[in-house]
Amino acid sequence: MSYLLDTHTLIWSILERGKLSDKVREILENVENTALVSCVSFWEISIKFSLGKLALSGLKPEELRDLSIETGFELISLSPQDCTTYHQLNTSFHKDPFDKMLIWQALQNKYILITKDTNIQQYEAVGLKTFW
Repeated sequence: MSYLLDTHTLIWSILERGKLSDKVREILENVENTALVSCVSFWEISIKFSLGKLALSGLKPEELRDLSIETGFELISLSPQDCTTYHQLNTSFHKDPFDKMLIWQALQNKYILITKDTNIQQYEAVGLKTFW
């Protein structure tokens, strides 16, 4: 199975594994699963870090890329298809543009989104599959 990590899931999996549910840790440790990290998450982290809204335990955002790879995560880009069809996500349970693009990537590519965010879980009504 292919699982896309929400940004908080990425941060917790590298810096605070104790915040992950037991089920999420099992999914991430199972070599039969593919754990994906979108460039959207790195962009969100970098912006929030530069605004002083995110602390990374002494790390810089650019270090998370290498740590993600070392952890065994596969990095994915934002495709032109994802960008040009984004307007089709016309349901808006909240306004976070980073979350909404991760939701759209997951929907378009049939990924299961690993998130604890209840706002995101509302998108299950339009076909999003989530896991926590």
